Amino acid sequence: MKEIITEISINTSPEKVWKILTDFENQSSWNPFITSISGEKKVGGKLSIIVQPGDGGEMKFKPTVLVLSENKELRWKGKLLISGLFAGEHYFILNSTDHNTTQLIHGEKFSGILVGLFGSMLNKTKQGFELMNSALKKECEK
Repeated sequence: MKEIITEISINTSPEKVWKILTDFENQSSWNPFITSISGEKKVGGKLSIIVQPGDGGEMKFKPTVLVLSENKELRWKGKLLISGLFAGEHYFILNSTDHNTTQLIHGEKFSGILVGLFGSMLNKTKQGFELMNSALKKECEK
């Protein structure tokens, strides 16, 4: 298993971060990494996601929502073709800190027999997470 973890402090409440993060219809207006997201906002719901990892190409996923805890955590899991090959559990965790600040932890746990073959893609994915985090901070702090 391999995991990417990124963090950023956003100078606003978890409620505002959550509202922007889960406003799927407007992701493309500010998000350079997740350029499209739609689907059922409920545990067990299916999403349709398009990401732009940074190399110009786009990747499409149809993950299942695992956690949808308002103002706290959004987590989904997707897989490549069949279980056991390559799967990713993507998460956003919002922690309230002092002075109306939110600590965003944004990461993904990768598993499966093909994880080792995707090393360079995972580096680009981390860069995409960091770009998204910065864009989310900018959008939330407007």
